[in-house]
Amino acid sequence: MAATEARPAAAYSLREQRAWYWYDWANSAYYTTVVGVLLGPYLTALARNAADSEGFVYPFGIPVAAISVWGYAISLSVLSQVIALPVAGALADYGRRKRRMLGVLAFTGSAATLGMFFLDQSRYQLGVALFLIANLSFGASIVVYNSFLPEIAAPDDRDRVSSKGWGFGYLGGGLLLALNLGLYSNAASFGISESFAVRISLASAGIWWASFTIIPLLGLRDRGPGKHTDPGVSPLRAALRQLRRTLSEIRNYPQTLLFLVAYLLFNDAVQTVIAMAVQFGSEDLKMSMADLTKAILLVQFVAFMGALAFNVISARIGNKRALMLGLVIWTATLIYIYFAVRTVTDFFFVAGVIGLVLGGTQALSRSIFSLMIPEGREAEYFSVYELSDKGTSWLGPLLFGLALQWTHSFRIAIVSLIVFFVAGLALLVRVDVRRATIEAGNVPPQPVNH
Repeated sequence: MAATEARPAAAYSLREQRAWYWYDWANSAYYTTVVGVLLGPYLTALARNAADSEGFVYPFGIPVAAISVWGYAISLSVLSQVIALPVAGALADYGRRKRRMLGVLAFTGSAATLGMFFLDQSRYQLGVALFLIANLSFGASIVVYNSFLPEIAAPDDRDRVSSKGWGFGYLGGGLLLALNLGLYSNAASFGISESFAVRISLASAGIWWASFTIIPLLGLRDRGPGKHTDPGVSPLRAALRQLRRTLSEIRNYPQTLLFLVAYLLFNDAVQTVIAMAVQFGSEDLKMSMADLTKAILLVQFVAFMGALAFNVISARIGNKRALMLGLVIWTATLIYIYFAVRTVTDFFFVAGVIGLVLGGTQALSRSIFSLMIPEGREAEYFSVYELSDKGTSWLGPLLFGLALQWTHSFRIAIVSLIVFFVAGLALLVRVDVRRATIEAGNVPPQPVNH
């Protein structure tokens, strides 16, 4: 397949790139404040308030342990995204009205998040429903957001643009989380209860998400009608038909498929480490919530610097090698946790290392994948990519849970995740980024000189 002629870098709008960064800033507040820290414990407390004497609640007549409600809510969210995200991606590419679709998804998710202010007493079912709406909207909006990257940045510039986006997102998410944790920690001095402080914090994430989404909606632009427009056929039906074609044709891009499998493996482990780190610190190291929240903030702000640092590394050794370096650091970090993390100071050191490598691996993965997908189908391919991104991992948590159940050791459970990093790295070594880019019909970036 002949490569599409590349536009010169000057033809891409710096204004659009800057507007694009703001959606990372906008949505990261939701993921950090709501999913990462506050909603899980708060929703569990609501379920306990509604539970019977044996600790069970009965949604739709089904007995569920109150302590398991949050885990089941995440599982339902993952299942809904597996079904919905590919459809959302196909629909975005079909109509080529991605800017409007981004706005609808972002405002729907932020409205559901804002509604979490009304979660009190024993309203756990409302909390689960709002979370499912918010998280599905969040995941679908990220699919659309990521699909803008090939349209706003030249191949040689995507590592930089992707890294800035990730870094900006970590900064925004960390800033709102710091403000919310300050409110929660000083609730009594403000004359409010801790529960009310949590409700304000949850709602603030919705307001933040909606408010800053306005900037990319004003700055980004659609690229005209989709290539696959089919007159007389409803957009949804045509999008589903195109999705079936895409899934059957992906075998024609073997290097892209190889990278995607590698990403699904190693990023599942990344997401599991992020999700389980607080539980490890609390249960194994007996850390206080104050120390744990400080560690979370450390990760957020170091990840901002890490994303920018790995862009510099990528410019010197190439994006694939930089990503491989990141996976080696991840693997070494898990080994270090198993053998050496015994104190709060050790935990903070590891949090800093994770923050440094977290932003870099995620930013580079996104920019590399953007080179490997056919023009006009960006959202469809990113919908599959997103199935192992924020809040949608499942293989890693499954292995972590089984290892914890069998061994009763958080350290063994964490170190077991090495298998995902090693397997992902082994596949990544075999990926030919330049060949994948050409197979997809794109112009590959210039190779790095050594």
